[in-house]
Amino acid sequence: MTTPPSRPTREAPVVDTTAGAFRGLWRDDPEAPSAAFLGIPFAQPPIGELRFAAPVPVEPWAGVRDATSFGATPQRGPVAEVTLIPEPSVPGDSTLNVNVFTPRPGDSSARLPVLVYIHGGGYVSGSPASPWYDGASFARDGVVTVVVSYRLGFDGFGLIEGAPSNRGVRDWLAALEWVQREITAFGGDPDAVTIAGQSAGGGAVLTLLGMPAAQHLFHRAWALSPALGDVSQARARSVATQLAELAGVAPTRDGFASVDPDVLIGLQQTVSERGGTRLSGMRELLEDGLPWGPSVDGDLLPTATPTSIANGVGAEKPLVVGSTDDEFTMVTDDARAKLRFVPAAVALGALGVDGPTRRGYLADNAEQHRLGTAALLGRYVSDAVFRSGVARIATARGAAPTWVYRFSWASTRIGWACHCIDVPFWFDVLDRERVDLLTGENPPVALAEAVHGAASAFVRNGAPGWEPWSTEPGRTRVFDVTGPDEIDDGYRSVRALL
Repeated sequence: MTTPPSRPTREAPVVDTTAGAFRGLWRDDPEAPSAAFLGIPFAQPPIGELRFAAPVPVEPWAGVRDATSFGATPQRGPVAEVTLIPEPSVPGDSTLNVNVFTPRPGDSSARLPVLVYIHGGGYVSGSPASPWYDGASFARDGVVTVVVSYRLGFDGFGLIEGAPSNRGVRDWLAALEWVQREITAFGGDPDAVTIAGQSAGGGAVLTLLGMPAAQHLFHRAWALSPALGDVSQARARSVATQLAELAGVAPTRDGFASVDPDVLIGLQQTVSERGGTRLSGMRELLEDGLPWGPSVDGDLLPTATPTSIANGVGAEKPLVVGSTDDEFTMVTDDARAKLRFVPAAVALGALGVDGPTRRGYLADNAEQHRLGTAALLGRYVSDAVFRSGVARIATARGAAPTWVYRFSWASTRIGWACHCIDVPFWFDVLDRERVDLLTGENPPVALAEAVHGAASAFVRNGAPGWEPWSTEPGRTRVFDVTGPDEIDDGYRSVRALL
């Protein structure tokens, strides 16, 4: 009896970087083989004396290091009550790392376009280890994907006497510098880098786009539902003082360094929740902005991001920017019964909206108003936090190449085109865990092909496939399964807020 030959095994991919070698793993896709390298450190662990320091390059090593499992994440546990995207918390100290997905590992001659993705989470949560941030679909399209980690919350963005400002921003810069230095070895082209991100990650993209110090590190940008930080120095100082009081320490580097990081996460959440009721908390968010995030420090961020962009910073870089139609409406859904008999004008007034703005906004959103005060209020918060910013940034860019979109397909489970729903379509990962909890069962595959196809085309060619806002102001691509693909004035409903 002859023993059949065993199936040949493919050796694990190994890539050499300037610091040392990494062993990755092949993905199970016989039609489009690609490799993943997970948890690659781009900086030393930010612990001990380095906890509140700028990122420090890693020390070289001998031998081959394993890169087959996700690295440690800055998030030590879920901060938000509801996590729309699965965001695993991985223990460990080496939290400044990247995950690389590539179809051509070790082929320095491939020079494939590169996508660098920055996760969201309000600058206080989120995880690069999410199964939704998998670059397999982009690898199938001939793109190398890099998903970056960065310090979150107060450790990353808090104002600390004696420590460098915007440490999380400096982490983004260090990760992009790593890409410039190392990505060729993974088959990527450092001269064709697109940065992208959603929510706080989208805000990070716009922050980098408007930052003079970042211009040499990337070439295109895609911002999904961007939530800008642009925290003022006064607000940054105020929340740092509150945090120090809660922790019982001086508001200095030594004082905060004496507080356990896990304890600090809980205390920073307390500071974030000091708005009182949900309505007053919304008003505080609308008036004061996020408590944690990139701050206008006069150094890395000389001015607020919209001002910098209007002044022409990043004007030579193509930008795609857009949002979902109802980012926050599912939140106000919980108050439908209470708001049923409250006039929409009164509810908007409670959020601090003045009379002329209320009248203009209600006139432009009559269709949403017919769905009830809760729906109108949710749309307003969505517009104030996300959607008006899309139109404002696109307008500020002037003739700079800019494309605008709306994601309008509503979840069959939640009932709205809500926050985060576009992410699995953008990555084309509709089959991943917990996607159906957000989208409902059987989300439209054709829509994922359209959204991901536009993203892939932009990364590869610098154009997503529809007419730019910069040549036809107001021109908007609508991602949905019904209705027109493009409309002439896609953000008309937010004009009262501009």
